[in-house]
Amino acid sequence: MTSPIPSLPTAVPDAPDFVVIDVETACSRVSSICQVGIVGFRDGREVMAYETLVDPRDEFSPFNVGIHGITAGHVTGQPTFGEIHAVLDGHLSGRIAVAHSAFDKGALAAACRLSAHPLIETEWLDSVRVAKQAWPQLSSHRLNVLARFLGIEHRHHDALSDARAAGMVIVKAIEHTGIDLKGWMTRPARAKPKPPLPASEGPLSGERVAILGEALDGKLAAAVAAAGGRVVRSVGMTTTLLVIAKAQPYGRWVEASPMHRRAQELREAGRPVAVVSEDALRARLGRAT
Repeated sequence: MTSPIPSLPTAVPDAPDFVVIDVETACSRVSSICQVGIVGFRDGREVMAYETLVDPRDEFSPFNVGIHGITAGHVTGQPTFGEIHAVLDGHLSGRIAVAHSAFDKGALAAACRLSAHPLIETEWLDSVRVAKQAWPQLSSHRLNVLARFLGIEHRHHDALSDARAAGMVIVKAIEHTGIDLKGWMTRPARAKPKPPLPASEGPLSGERVAILGEALDGKLAAAVAAAGGRVVRSVGMTTTLLVIAKAQPYGRWVEASPMHRRAQELREAGRPVAVVSEDALRARLGRAT
């Protein structure tokens, strides 16, 4: 039995100042949206919520299922992305739309293209960027970390809960900094830190090192450069080492990160990319001195 297509949103007196969208995907293709959550906020409080499962007409990879728990069986009879496009457009079009990182924006655009529907026109605000400027002292600005830090109730990798939490990050950032929504929309992003220059020689000479879990101007990057290694922003064909910063607990988030997944792809293709913990790297450097 096919589920009814959600009806179009109707205008309400409490129209949101901004809406937040989060999506979950069925596999590595970002177009494979299998769940959507949207929450609207006005004057610092929630005024609307919308959630639906989506049949992505794509495979469900064990990796993605392990993250969000949604399987092919859960979306049987649910609407396709094309069938909810008008609903999403009604909630988002012409409004400020918040997403935690660029992933959801990219997934929405990819699903629009795949389903031959027009892109949804909205002004985007990245809650990761806001959080990094509001709380620069945090070593991670992942949504579950922020939720714990800010005391936000949150069930990670549930689209509606993620959207609600990301919206509260914006609300609390406004309260914390005094910068209003318009200010955050016009506030420039922090300049990206530059990697330190490598020493002319050392135990890491010739190594091209990517670091996951710490900024390029952090202590680990400085140690790599002092040992002669060249710190790079991302994992590429010439990367020889991916280091997992110990400031971050090794877990599913590491395996899900683009840097780690790219390193695994290169290793499977026969490229000499080593993946090590910060402790292992520092032990190697200690033995070399």
